[in-house]
Amino acid sequence: MPPGASMVAAEAWTWENAAAGAAAGFTTVAALHPLDVVRTRFQVSGGRGWSEVPPYRNTAHAVYTIARSEGLRGLYAGFYPAVLGSTVSWGLYFFFYNRAKQRYLERKDGQLHPVEHLISAAEAGALVSLFTNPIWLVKTRLQLQTPKHHTSGYSGFSDALRTILKEEGFLALYRGIGPGLLLVTHGAIQFTAYEELRKAMIFIKSRQTRTDNGGGEESLNSIDFAALGAGSKVAAILLTYPYQVIRARLQQRPGSDGTPKYLNSWHVVKETAKYEGVRGFYRGITSNLLKNLPAASLTFVVYENVIKLFKAAKEKT
Repeated sequence: MPPGASMVAAEAWTWENAAAGAAAGFTTVAALHPLDVVRTRFQVSGGRGWSEVPPYRNTAHAVYTIARSEGLRGLYAGFYPAVLGSTVSWGLYFFFYNRAKQRYLERKDGQLHPVEHLISAAEAGALVSLFTNPIWLVKTRLQLQTPKHHTSGYSGFSDALRTILKEEGFLALYRGIGPGLLLVTHGAIQFTAYEELRKAMIFIKSRQTRTDNGGGEESLNSIDFAALGAGSKVAAILLTYPYQVIRARLQQRPGSDGTPKYLNSWHVVKETAKYEGVRGFYRGITSNLLKNLPAASLTFVVYENVIKLFKAAKEKT
């Protein structure tokens, strides 16, 4: 079932959860991709040996500079793999997440414990990370291409895949998988917070309307889902953002001599801490919050409303 829902009949849903998640992922990327480009460039700016990305002063300056020097194409660099990755990721995430929740529900009666939500979200995140890491690696590299970049830049998603396989081998597609798997904690924290906040909101609304808890389920609207999505995202971002910076720096394209800028995750940690301090691990967090708070709201609004449509259609039949 969608986050926090407790109706047993809906727990058996499979493709509906995947379809709703995919729709949510597509909508989010289409609306907010330019801020994702800015976030990725901030994450690697200041990193050791990186000189192709201009020194942006802040998020607004970055958007203006990219639009002026690279046009709309620059603001939407890596859009295709971002759409593909987000659509596939959210579809698989909601599918795996709800299947895991269903397994735990079959072992007990009543609602799941927060720890079980946490474990379900972690399971889903790990599986999605293994499936989608190559897509995110290509997206990162396309977003980091600027007019000053390699003379033989990637022309698109398929060209990037072919070039990476030819020049660096299959394992290169899984650069950054270590911090990617650690980012499983991001989704686990977010979904657990969403579930608990959702239950609290249903309880409050049920008391306000003097109905039982079941009645509160239908009382949630798009504004509630938006607030729940944004609220659950804040804690997840603040606690796990350094993993995103580490992954972005690992996924940069090697230099012209084929040498990677960083050897592994620990190398990124040491170099970043040495030359930039704690601040280096939070580069781009402003644009990340500007993107991900409305993105989380939009994701759950779309997801919950698509699930409602599926539910209404099932009830009619």
